[in-house]
Amino acid sequence: EVQLVESGGGLVQSGGSLRLSCAASGFAFDRYGMSWVRQAPGKGLEWIAHINWNGGSTVYAESMKGRFTISRDNAKNTVYLRMDNVQDEDPAVYYCAAKAAVTGPYTHWGQGTQVTVSS
Repeated sequence: EVQLVESGGGLVQSGGSLRLSCAASGFAFDRYGMSWVRQAPGKGLEWIAHINWNGGSTVYAESMKGRFTISRDNAKNTVYLRMDNVQDEDPAVYYCAAKAAVTGPYTHWGQGTQVTVSS
């Protein structure tokens, strides 16, 4: 079956760095664009970044640009999110999601991984 499994979350100090991973299986990962989306406590989903099928194109939410970096390794069916200079607004559940077309919906979602920030 289709699976997206996020990992790498946990407790990080303010100003620190973290790398999240999302391992995919059960579908043609290298034919899908991948995004990272987060949900902070009591808030809605917030889109972070997207990477196309071969990693040749990336786009970021303006507020994330410079601190977050999305990447992928198709040989490992994995997409990554590197978080640098983590701030107090970053605690959230971080999800990866897949879409087969630029204009299409996200058809596959992971279960999320929790990121907590300490001061």
